[in-house]
Amino acid sequence: MKVLYCGDVVGRAGRDIVIEKVPELRKELDLDFVVVNGENAASGFGITEKICQSFYDAGVDSIVLGNHAFDQKDIMGYMANDVRLIRPLNYPEGTPGRGAAAFKTKKGKSILVLQAMGTVFMDPLDNPFHAVDKILQTGRLGSKYDFIFVDIHAEATSEKMAMGFHCDGRVTAVVGTHQHTPTADAMILPQGTGYQTDAGMCGDYHSVIGMEKEEPLRRFTKKIPGGRFSPALGEATLCAVLIESDDATGLAKSIRPIRIGGHLIQT
Repeated sequence: MKVLYCGDVVGRAGRDIVIEKVPELRKELDLDFVVVNGENAASGFGITEKICQSFYDAGVDSIVLGNHAFDQKDIMGYMANDVRLIRPLNYPEGTPGRGAAAFKTKKGKSILVLQAMGTVFMDPLDNPFHAVDKILQTGRLGSKYDFIFVDIHAEATSEKMAMGFHCDGRVTAVVGTHQHTPTADAMILPQGTGYQTDAGMCGDYHSVIGMEKEEPLRRFTKKIPGGRFSPALGEATLCAVLIESDDATGLAKSIRPIRIGGHLIQT
């Protein structure tokens, strides 16, 4: 199977490049499944039903979120009914939505998508390692599932790396998000799991992690907020990770970054 994962989509610039490029990439790379992190898609904070639908219309199969999952006031009711929209699974019991979902591709292959949120320098949610273990107990890679994809949405690179090794050999790939900067460590771990610490963002990189520079610079230099953060609207880069799995085992055959458009060096 070939699965594409697009990192955090930030604002309109990020939305536009995802909607433009995903249909092309599906054809060019013969993709079986596309996952997008949409937690910053609505002006940098959360996601809306309309944005979800625009991603689905472009060929996205599933959307994962993160610490901004509930920033938009109307999303909780919608999330309860959209099985393709996935929030971190280690929120407390009773939180709206779901942290994992299983899908069938057009070729009849099964894929499990799940997301956990880190707790180092972030909200004190339930233990993400225990939460992932609980989900993985419901079905094994190569048996119930042909592909298992884990997004670890975390601040600390150490926590992301630990999740990669924790899942090694049990899932197809572990890819991190939240830092909005693509890391140069795409690799296959010793037991066959594809890994990258952070997929990067889909957005304008002439910014401070996707936001117009002025307000972050003011807060760093003067320590006084002067207004709201607003997403940068310049030319965007699509940052993604492409994972190809072995049909016999479900483990990763290859994992590589993809960067298209904008200001970063292209892959």
